[in-house]
Amino acid sequence: MELKGKVVVVTGGANGIGRALCVRFAKEGARGIVVADFDEQGAQRVALETGGLAVKTDVSVESEVVRLVERAAEAFGRIDLFCSNAGIAGNAGGIEVANDDWQRIWDVNFMPHVYAARAVLPAMLARGEGYLLNTASAAGLLTSPGAAPYAVTKHAAVAFAEWLSITYGDQGLKVSCLCPQGVNTRMLEESMSTTGKMLKAGALEPDDVAEAVVVGLGEERFLILPHPEVGEYFLRKATDYDRWLRGMRRLQASLTDAG
Repeated sequence: MELKGKVVVVTGGANGIGRALCVRFAKEGARGIVVADFDEQGAQRVALETGGLAVKTDVSVESEVVRLVERAAEAFGRIDLFCSNAGIAGNAGGIEVANDDWQRIWDVNFMPHVYAARAVLPAMLARGEGYLLNTASAAGLLTSPGAAPYAVTKHAAVAFAEWLSITYGDQGLKVSCLCPQGVNTRMLEESMSTTGKMLKAGALEPDDVAEAVVVGLGEERFLILPHPEVGEYFLRKATDYDRWLRGMRRLQASLTDAG
């Protein structure tokens, strides 16, 4: 996909990866950039920086995602690329995590991908073209020791992106799934999970992720992996699942011993 002249919507656009995507898309010559975030002031700052439109959006509420798509279409006529990027780290832990906390991370990390697809697919399919970029995580391909809700919701995000590509790929829809490891964002800095602490050492900058996205969109690749090693780990997992599980149990034990 060539980004020049395109209209792009980015959720979670006020900070981190989302902001980096907006800035990079502007440099690539996007015709319209819609910066969506619950942080209205942050979205306005990025919109001012990129010449875009800020729309306050709670992506966990479907009506607000619908309104976002309507605002973007009203302002720019169409949406060429929708980046469903917003997400949260959620609570560390597993079976002890409260039901309300499980529901909250599900509502933010997974359902907005469904809401976005529902809202943009009719127009994209009618035109015979359109692009969805869904931000998941390396945790969606591998796992996240110490943070079951995050790992599970990111696996779901990858699975839904796969389904969209399989179901609508022959009707002109392109789908990419962004799966970085650690990225120097506020979410990683605030992460209390064992995985989050481990990933801080080798974290990329958001601008590095945006660069990988531009390259991946240009090649129209499904998996966009800013950390190439994630692909190697994923291959090992697929080749010998039981060996991979044993290795992950050793990693979990070492992280637990290290506190």
